[in-house]
Formats: sequence, C-alpha cells, structure tokens
Amino acid sequence: MLLVTFSVDGGPPRPGALDGDEVVDLSAHVTDLRGLFGAALPPLDGPRVARDSVQLHAPFRPGKIVGVGLNYVEHVDESARTLDTHKELPTRPVLFSKPATAIVGPGEPILHDGTLTEQLDWECELAVVIGRAARKVSREDALTHVFGYSIVNDISARDQRRSGQWFFSKGQDSYAPFGPAVRTADEVPDPQALALGLKVNDEVKQKGNTAHMLFTVAELIADISSGMTLEPGDVIATGSPQGVGAAQNPPQFLRPGDVVEATVEGIGTLRNPVVDAR
Repeated sequence: MLLVTFSVDGGPPRPGALDGDEVVDLSAHVTDLRGLFGAALPPLDGPRVARDSVQLHAPFRPGKIVGVGLNYVEHVDESARTLDTHKELPTRPVLFSKPATAIVGPGEPILHDGTLTEQLDWECELAVVIGRAARKVSREDALTHVFGYSIVNDISARDQRRSGQWFFSKGQDSYAPFGPAVRTADEVPDPQALALGLKVNDEVKQKGNTAHMLFTVAELIADISSGMTLEPGDVIATGSPQGVGAAQNPPQFLRPGDVVEATVEGIGTLRNPVVDAR
C-alpha cells in the first residue's frame, strides 16, 4: 500500500492511500499514519478524491531521524576528493542525526539563508520507516521491524560543518524533505534493488541503485539498534549515491528559484522548491 498524508482545500491533514489516480481517505480507521504502525492495514473503503486535487504533506513527524553517511562506494570516493572525508571505505556505518524540525513535506520550500551558507547541497536517500521497536536485533530479523520505505532529501550546508560535526550543517530547518508517500514493506520484497536519483531544474544530478549500498538496510538496523532503541516512527536515511553538488565539476550548489526532485523506485518523486530565507 502507498500511504500518504493529505489535505483538501486547505483543510486538516488526513491519512490516506494512493490508489491509481485517487486518494482514499483512511481517517475512519486511524487519525494519522502512525496509528498504522504495528496494526493491520485498513481496507480501502473510505471516500475517494482525485489525486490532483489534494495537497500532500510529510507522511508523519518522525521521532528520531538517523542519517547514514558515506554508504555508497562512489560517494565515498567523491567525498574524499571534494569534502575532505576519508578515502578508505568505512568498516562500520557512519551515523549522524537530524532533528524533526528539519522535516518538510512535498512542495514545501527548502530554505536558502545566504547569511549561513553558500554551499547548499542535495542528497537523495531511501528512507526506512521503523514500525516495531528494535533493540539489539539481528540482521536476519531486522527487516521485520520495518513498516515501510519513503524518501528523504538530506540537504546539507557544506560550509557549516564544524570540526567534523555535521549536525548543524544537516539539521537546519527544511533540511529534511520527506515523502511524498510511504510504501509499506510488504510491497518492497528487496530494499537493495531500488533505483534512485535526483534532478535539479530537470537536469539529472544523481542516478544510482540501493544495490550499491556498503551497508544494507538490515545491517544498518542491526548496527544502530545494538546500542540505541529504534522506536515506531523513527526514520533512517540510508545514505546518498554519487552526484552531490560539491562533487560536480565545477561544484554546483542550490540557489533560490531552483526546484529539486528526488525519486526512488516504487515510492514516487519528492519535489521541493528552493526559496530565499534571508
């Protein structure tokens, strides 16, 4: 099932499911998508509205957002060349966090504050939505804790990295576009076989496949949960393929007026404009 949070004519957000060119209202069953974690998926028996008549929002507000850096071989190489990271492949996942205040939904603006950054960059990433608490789980059992999959665009102010710390450079308001939908895990038989990519102003910047991850979704969940409980509603942003702006020749960064589109196979396209926030 492809789940969304939507509104009609400026009304309150409601949970729904995409069914062809329609959105099925699920609010008779749950108040929001978090109510589906650990529960049976509801029947598509609610009112229907045309897909092009609704506004989609971020699917839900995550608890924790765990980011994964340097999780694609080619991105490790380009980062070593352009961002002063280690050229050696990591032997364990490189983890960081983003606050929930960084979340924006489809169509919402990415804020470009020129007083803070002139190096605003993109990273298209498969997002893993945790549906069942995970603590010290094995790789073999890890995927049973996944509710579904979505998209996160891991926006980064490259010139705001501080002594190797990424929190401020990746955690500012609007730096985690999320959506447009959550594809339930039962419809993703292999999360390591999904094409993903990103465009800026219709120009392809990133093109990859989750098969190229250094650490699989199952390995990430096992590693993170070895010392940190993952709760229902937590999100793991699993890393970016090659093609970030800092690695372009010459480097290219986002500017007000740009439109960014991040796509993951089977989930959809997350589209966000960049606006001046000075």
